[in-house]
Amino acid sequence: MIKRSHIRQFLAVVDAGSFTRAAQQIRVTQPALSTGIADLERLVGAPLFIRNRRQIRLTEAGGRFLPIARDLERNFRAADGFGRAEESDKPVLKLGTIRSVPGAFFQNVTALLARDFGLEISENSDSELRAAVHGGRLHMAIVPLRSGEHEPHVTPLYEEPIVMFVAADHPLAGQGEVAPEDLAPETMIARRACEFLDATSRFFTRHRVRPRFALRSDSDDRCLRMVAAGVGITTAPASLAIDGIVPLKVSGYDFRRELGLLIDPAWRTQPDMEQRIARALPAIQRAAADWQEARVDG
Repeated sequence: MIKRSHIRQFLAVVDAGSFTRAAQQIRVTQPALSTGIADLERLVGAPLFIRNRRQIRLTEAGGRFLPIARDLERNFRAADGFGRAEESDKPVLKLGTIRSVPGAFFQNVTALLARDFGLEISENSDSELRAAVHGGRLHMAIVPLRSGEHEPHVTPLYEEPIVMFVAADHPLAGQGEVAPEDLAPETMIARRACEFLDATSRFFTRHRVRPRFALRSDSDDRCLRMVAAGVGITTAPASLAIDGIVPLKVSGYDFRRELGLLIDPAWRTQPDMEQRIARALPAIQRAAADWQEARVDG
């Protein structure tokens, strides 16, 4: 008999494109995942994946099974939400977010959503959140939008620059603009949650700047506090500024990000969801506009 675990494992491999990443995402060992997929292939009577060292691809049978699996997972989620909705009178909303969403803004968003939904919140990377929404494991996620990404299932929130932060008493803090080469003697702090980490590295490499790193951390708060302490400098979205640090204009460093809500279209069309979402989204967009005016470009 096909179990829900089989469906979750199958969709995880499809969305992650790798047995290793899929195992990490659903928190099982890779041997257990391989065993589960082999069991599913035995039950459906056909190989579902073509495996080689470079990539994992669906077979023809796997392609036919994929929409069935997605429908099954959505129905499983609907059944889960049905039981919880009876207990709380609110349907469950599985909300994902990248780690670099400012805490105060995320508080505003979740407070508005909590009026109509019971929330289950998770943090992950942009790619993993998108895969989870696409695979039906999340209903909604706050992610950085890609260029031109304004489809009906996407709700833009706010846009902001990515800036270089230095301590307020740093010798460069009083200068209006500096060249990338001026940062060559500086010690850097790497925010591992930064969406522009690779782009920033390429930017400084082009200018032959190869700084020493004092810290690499998943914690934005720790990184920014180390900047305030004078340990090093870092790049971050403008809205993450804290006391004791100031933005420094670097010539040619002009990255920006736009955050938005990515919504599972199938979940959105479930009974009663559209009405609840229609109440929440305008309020969230107003909160985002107020946030941008007060904190980002103000």
